Amino acid sequence: MAKKFAVLLDDKRFSSVKGSGLEDKIDFLFGGALKAFIMDISEDEAKKIMNTFDTARVDSRGYITDTPIAFNRVLFEEIAKAKSLGGEVIGAVLKREKEIKDMAAKESDFLPAPEI
Repeated sequence: MAKKFAVLLDDKRFSSVKGSGLEDKIDFLFGGALKAFIMDISEDEAKKIMNTFDTARVDSRGYITDTPIAFNRVLFEEIAKAKSLGGEVIGAVLKREKEIKDMAAKESDFLPAPEI
């Protein structure tokens, strides 16, 4: 069964995809408090993500969660570059596995405080 992945959008991310046609694909979560792209992930791609990142899991809604921040960052970069939410985006992300793992290793050493 296919899984889902929520790519959260802040104002900066939203402005970078404005005018690309992706605005129609934005879902509003928690009564509109959060904007997100909800991606469908094939079973094979979900397995690859789960096997690649040991923190990743599937929650009760069928969403892949707890991936490294670096994975989420690269995923958004690929969405913005392709201007698509299709399977080619996940394929491009998985090709950058080593880069993501290197960035994720640094995350465990230091996570900056959020900007307020």
